[in-house]
Amino acid sequence: MSRSRPPPLVTGISPNEGIPWTKVTIRGENLGTGTPDLIGLTICGHNCLLTAEWMSASKIVCRVGQAKNDKGDIIVTTKSGGRGTSTVSFKLLKPEKIGVLDQSAVWVDEMNHYDMRTGRNKGIPPLSLRPANPLGIEIEKGQFPQKDLEVLFPGMSADFTSENLSAAWYLIENHSNTSFEQLKMAVAHLKRQANKKSEGSLAYVKGGLSTFFEAQDALSAIHQKLEADGTEKVEGSMTQKLENVLNRASNTADTLFQEVLGRKDKADSTRNALTVLQRFKFLFNLPLNIERNIQKGDYDVVINDYEKAKSLFGKTEVQVFKKYYAEVETRIEALRELLLDKLLETPSTLHDQKRYIRYLSDLRAPGDPAWQCIGAQHRWILQLMHDCREGCARDLTGTPGLHSAVSDPDSDARPPALGHLGHTASLKRGSGFQSGRGDAWRYKTPQRVAFVEKLTKLVLSQLPNFWKLWISYVNGSLFSETAEKSGHIERSKNVRQRQSDFKKMIQEVMHCLVKLIRGALLPPSAAEGGVRPGTGREVKAELSGQWLAHVIQTLRLTYESLTALEIPSDLLQTIQDLVLDLRGRCVAVTLQHTAEEIKRLAEKEDWIVDSEGLTSLVSMASLKELDQRLFENYIELKADPIVGSLEPGIYAGYFDWKDCLPPTGVRNYLKEALVSIIAVHAEVFAVCKGLVPRVLSRVVEAVSEELSRLMQCVSSFSRNGALQARLEICALRDILAAHLTPESRSSFKQALEALPQLSSGAERTLLEELLNRVKGSMHLQLACFQAAPPPTVKT
Repeated sequence: MSRSRPPPLVTGISPNEGIPWTKVTIRGENLGTGTPDLIGLTICGHNCLLTAEWMSASKIVCRVGQAKNDKGDIIVTTKSGGRGTSTVSFKLLKPEKIGVLDQSAVWVDEMNHYDMRTGRNKGIPPLSLRPANPLGIEIEKGQFPQKDLEVLFPGMSADFTSENLSAAWYLIENHSNTSFEQLKMAVAHLKRQANKKSEGSLAYVKGGLSTFFEAQDALSAIHQKLEADGTEKVEGSMTQKLENVLNRASNTADTLFQEVLGRKDKADSTRNALTVLQRFKFLFNLPLNIERNIQKGDYDVVINDYEKAKSLFGKTEVQVFKKYYAEVETRIEALRELLLDKLLETPSTLHDQKRYIRYLSDLRAPGDPAWQCIGAQHRWILQLMHDCREGCARDLTGTPGLHSAVSDPDSDARPPALGHLGHTASLKRGSGFQSGRGDAWRYKTPQRVAFVEKLTKLVLSQLPNFWKLWISYVNGSLFSETAEKSGHIERSKNVRQRQSDFKKMIQEVMHCLVKLIRGALLPPSAAEGGVRPGTGREVKAELSGQWLAHVIQTLRLTYESLTALEIPSDLLQTIQDLVLDLRGRCVAVTLQHTAEEIKRLAEKEDWIVDSEGLTSLVSMASLKELDQRLFENYIELKADPIVGSLEPGIYAGYFDWKDCLPPTGVRNYLKEALVSIIAVHAEVFAVCKGLVPRVLSRVVEAVSEELSRLMQCVSSFSRNGALQARLEICALRDILAAHLTPESRSSFKQALEALPQLSSGAERTLLEELLNRVKGSMHLQLACFQAAPPPTVKT
C-alpha cells in the first residue's frame, strides 16, 4: 500500500494524565485527512479508535480506555501516512473505587459510558452527537485566516450544529479544494440522510418487528394464565403473589438504601445550593462589596453594581433574593446619606461638589441635592462674611488707634491694603497724595480698610464657584445622562422655580457685603443707621481721603471681577451705589481737610509785604508746580498712544510712498487719530470746558511734530504718494485749525515742505475736492473742533 503523506506525529496531549475514560485532546502533524483516513489510535497500548473524533489534520479528540500500561505513547495510524510516532506520553491514573454504600467527599459524575462489550451506545455518545463529516466526502482544511472569515460573515458560524450556520463559510473552511463532482455527491449524501430521518418511528418499528411479536405473545400468555386463575381464590392468584413479592422487594430495598438515598438527597440539596450560590454569587457578595468599595471611595463601582443588581433582582419574587436585595438597598441608602453629608460639607471645591451631585443623581437620591448644595454654599458665604466682621471686632477691641497695623500672619509684614486688588494702582495713586508723609503711610493701614480688603477678597474667592455651580445647575451638566433620561430630575421645571430664589441669594450676599462696608467706612447717617464692625459703637475718627480713594478702587476692581462672571448688572447695583456714596464722601472729606489746611496756612506762611501792602504766598509756586506736573502727566498719558499709532498706521498693509494708487480720500490711520483726539476732547469737556484749548493744543503739537518727523524720513515720493501725503497733512491741519499753536503750525509747514510741490492745476483742484469731501463726510465728528461763535450781547 503506497503512502502519499508523511507518517503521523503526535507532539502534545491535554491533559497528559488521568483516569480511564478521561477525555483528551491530541495534537500533532499529519493526523489524517478525515475520519475515513483514521484507522488506528492507541493510548498506553489501549485501542481508542471507537471513541476518537477526528477534528483536523492537527487535532483529534477521544477518551482513554482501560489501558494495560500505566504510562505509554500515543500512536496514530492513517491510511495516507501509516503508523506514526509520538514525542509525548500519557500517564494513566488508577481511580479510587467507591462502592454503592460508601461515603465520598466528592460528587461522582453520573456519566454514560460506552459499552465496549456490546458495541452499543447507552444514552448520549461519549463525545457528542455531531457527525465527523456531514457531507460524506474528504475534508481538506483551507488556509483562509479565521479573522478574515469572521469579517466576511459577521454574526455567522462554520459549525453546522449552530443556529447561525453559514454554508458558504463551512465550504470555504473545509472544502475549498473540493471539485464540483464531489460536491454533487455530497448533495446526494445529504438527501439520503434526510430521507432516513423522515422515516421516523415507522422505520424503527420495521427494524424491531420481531421484538413486537415476542412482546405480543408474552402478553397473550399472561392473559390466558389470568383467565385460568379466575376461578381460584383471590389470595392465590398470580397477580397477588407478584404484588406481594414486589412489596417485599420494595421494603427490603428501602431498608437497605434508605441511608444511602438520604445522603444522596442531602448531597443533591447541597449541590443545588452550591450551584445557586455560585450562579448568583454577585448578589450574595454585593452587600460586603459595597461596604468595601465605599471605604475605598470607589463610588463609581458601587453605582455600577447597584444598577446591575437592580435590573436583575429589583422585581424578583424569590424570598432569598428579596432578602439580599433589601440588604443592598439598605447599604445604598446609607451611601446616599454619606454622599449628601459630603456634598453639604464646607469648605468644598467645585469639582467635588459636581462629583457628589452626579453620584446622587445616579443613585436616584430623593429631593434635589444640587439645590441643597447651592443653599449650603450660600449660607457658608454669609457665615464667612459675619465671621470676618467678628474677627475685625476682636481686633478693634482694646485698640487705642484706628491706624494701627492689622495683624495678619499671612501678610509677611506687608500692608494688606497693598496685597490685594489694585496693588499697582495703589502705588501710582499714592504718589499724588503722600507728599509730606513719606512712606510710613503704606505700612499703617487702618483696620477698617484692612477689613474691607479682607471682606472683598473673601467674596471674590467664594462667589465665582457659587455662581459656576448655579450655571452648571441651569445647563444640566451637574447631572448624568442616565439620571436625565430616567426622568428623575425634572431640571427644566426646577430651574424655573429656582431662578427667583437664587437671585435672592445673590442679592442677599451683595446686600450683606455693602451693609458691612457701609458700616465700616461711612458715618451712621450715610450708612443707613449702620455701625462699625466690632464694637457696636460709633467710631468718631474719619478716614482720610486717600484711604477712601483706595477703598473705592478696591470696590471698583471687585465690581469688574464680578461682572466678568456675567452676573447681571442689576444684582450688582448696590455696589455701584456704594461706590457713588463713597466717592461723595471722599470728596467731602477731602474738601474738609483742604479747608482745614487752608485755615492753617497763616501758621506756616512767612509774610512778605511789598511797597503796596500786598503779600505773596509762597504756596502759589507749589500749586503752579503741582498743576504743571499733573498737566504734563495727563498730556503724556493721552498724547503718547495717538502719536505711537501714526507710524504703524501709515505703513499698514506694506504701504509705499513710491508706489501707491491715486488718492481717493484720507486713510484709516488719520481717521483713528482724529477719533482719539475727539475722545480726549470729550473727556476734558465733561470735566472742565475751559481746559479744552489748553489740552488739545498740546496734543495737536505732539501729533504735528510726529507727522513732520515721519514725512522728513521718507526718501522719495511718487506723484500719487506726494498727493496722498499732502491731502492727509492738509486735512489734519485744517480740521484742527482752532487749536493750532505757533509750534504746531511750524511742524505742519515743515511736513509740507518735505513733499514735492504740486506740478499742475489739476492736482490742486483734485486736492481741494478731496479735502472738501473729507470734511463733509466727517462733519458730525469734527463739529467739536469748530471755534465757538462769539457770545451775543443783548441790548
